[in-house]
Amino acid sequence: MNGAQDLGGMMGFGPVMPEKDEPFFHAPWEKRAMAVTLAMGAAGSWPLDAGRHARESLPPAEYLSSSYYEIWIKGLIKLLLAKGLVIEAELAEGRAIEPAKPVRRVIKAAEVPAALLAGARCDRAVTQPARFAAGDRVRTRNEHKPTHTRLPRYARGHVGTIVEAHTMFVLPDSNAHDGGENPEWLYTVRFAGSELWGREADPTLAVMLDLWESYLDPA
Repeated sequence: MNGAQDLGGMMGFGPVMPEKDEPFFHAPWEKRAMAVTLAMGAAGSWPLDAGRHARESLPPAEYLSSSYYEIWIKGLIKLLLAKGLVIEAELAEGRAIEPAKPVRRVIKAAEVPAALLAGARCDRAVTQPARFAAGDRVRTRNEHKPTHTRLPRYARGHVGTIVEAHTMFVLPDSNAHDGGENPEWLYTVRFAGSELWGREADPTLAVMLDLWESYLDPA
């Protein structure tokens, strides 16, 4: 969706100012925010893509005025409410009121390092041939869905070249909304900076994006 998270190429936000020797966390509560979010992700009540959509669908003014981990917590609260794992009164009072609902899995502290190291595979068995191959020129579809997508706004309707066809991966667009995994081929596509940003772009600039097959048409 065209939310506040999709800032690529937008003006008016000033330069990116990296923080020298930035710590992993700026306050103790951020550690807990990350831990709680990952623990609930491991519980299996929603897929990774649903978590992304919960964060990106925050109202723009709220998203842009929130810190990184504030966004994580606000997205988590949306999912917990939607799944009935918490109620508004519990959030207001900061304590459990209703009996806890069961989840698929409760991850233990000792299991966390191995789980983070292993990650979660999203590649799937190939069930159909790839539509494109390295060297093919493609144009991204200019679609503005109100639902989740991994096709950034700045790259829609532009021409690029396939660098590599990977394999079939879970399609985030459907997986975020309980529509099933619907695996598709995933491609790395190279875009010239001038194609995305116009003639005044740095002539040496190129952008590589990993894009699903349904995002692409032959150019």
